[in-house]
Amino acid sequence: MEFFTKYKKIILAAVFIVAVFILGYLLYVVFFKAPPETPIVEAPGTTTTPAGLPTSPSGTGQIVNTEGTGGLPETEVTGTQASEKALGGLTKTTSLNNVPSLAATLSGNGTDLQYYNKEDGKFYKISKNGEITALTDKIFYNVETIKWSPNKEKAILEYPDGANILYNFSADKQVTLPSHWKDFDFSPDSNKIVMKSVGLDVDNRWLAIANEDGSKSQAIEAIGEKDETVYPSWSPNNQTIAMYTEGSGFDQQEVFFVGLNGENFKSTVIEGRGFDPKWSPKGDQLVYSVYSSDNNLKPMLWVVGAQGDDIGQGRKTLNVETWADKCTFANDTDLYCAVPKELETGAGLFPELAKNTYDQLYKIDLKTGLKQLVATPDGFYNMSNLIISENGYQLYFTDQTTEKINKINLK
Repeated sequence: MEFFTKYKKIILAAVFIVAVFILGYLLYVVFFKAPPETPIVEAPGTTTTPAGLPTSPSGTGQIVNTEGTGGLPETEVTGTQASEKALGGLTKTTSLNNVPSLAATLSGNGTDLQYYNKEDGKFYKISKNGEITALTDKIFYNVETIKWSPNKEKAILEYPDGANILYNFSADKQVTLPSHWKDFDFSPDSNKIVMKSVGLDVDNRWLAIANEDGSKSQAIEAIGEKDETVYPSWSPNNQTIAMYTEGSGFDQQEVFFVGLNGENFKSTVIEGRGFDPKWSPKGDQLVYSVYSSDNNLKPMLWVVGAQGDDIGQGRKTLNVETWADKCTFANDTDLYCAVPKELETGAGLFPELAKNTYDQLYKIDLKTGLKQLVATPDGFYNMSNLIISENGYQLYFTDQTTEKINKINLK
């Protein structure tokens, strides 16, 4: 007892240090240690859904593995001379503006770009010759997110305080939308919107649709406490207006599709968490990224059938570690993606780990799974919001670090 009293502080300190090391090791094992590789086994889907959301028969589909090792082709850049167009090596990258920008998009004419200037709060257009002109004289300060209509004539502006505005550029008309609406998307004809209507009461939270000006709103499905796993996203083929996910295992979820008229669509299984979807131009396929313990919690691209009876069919991994929102379709089968040169373990769970990485541009053939290095930009760019011109000659992107818009010549 006298010994313990004399060395009590030392003993307690030693016990504390040992406990910290044990806790650190357990966190490493649970979150970061790569488990042994196991074959993908598709679990049977479930037809049990949350209250208020539709019941869907499971679309088990089939997993198709792409040929080869699945890795990206080796990327070694020789020399320092950047090519004027993308030939698979170091490629000249041109800055199109010198201000922080938001929500750049291809204009309705298929060649110009239009975007929001975060410094002066105005919208501008960049012509194919690099000339910059204002889309409107109106000023919209401190816009947080912007959703463009498919025809690019309208945009919904969301502000940090919850205020929402729909602005029609062609008609020079502004409409205020309810502040309890959020996460908007437009219908393919640009005349209707889908969104979450989130009231304070959990029983007053809905997936809803309305006319573009907010009139004739209609509740579609109850959301309840499942706000985080409901994704308003109007499919290009006008078949569905949203998706929602339900966990079916630590590394597995089930995706359900929501229609306008209570349709009982199939569901599909996804192998991971952090669901980030992107529709193909025709709306018959869905490219998405998820992370899982099988991939050291890094984002991985997948593709799956997403139309009618083909929902869940042809599901396959593309074996590319990036996020779906860093990709864009050139057509129904060719996908261009910005792929980080390196990704740390856990980047899918903590995207900020990729903040200081730089990207390379890849082209992926969704039919064959073939991956081709298109360009290594001649600078350190963290590429986002990829856009391809209608003729396929230029690719535009926003650098996440500077928020400037840049261009790469594909042809």
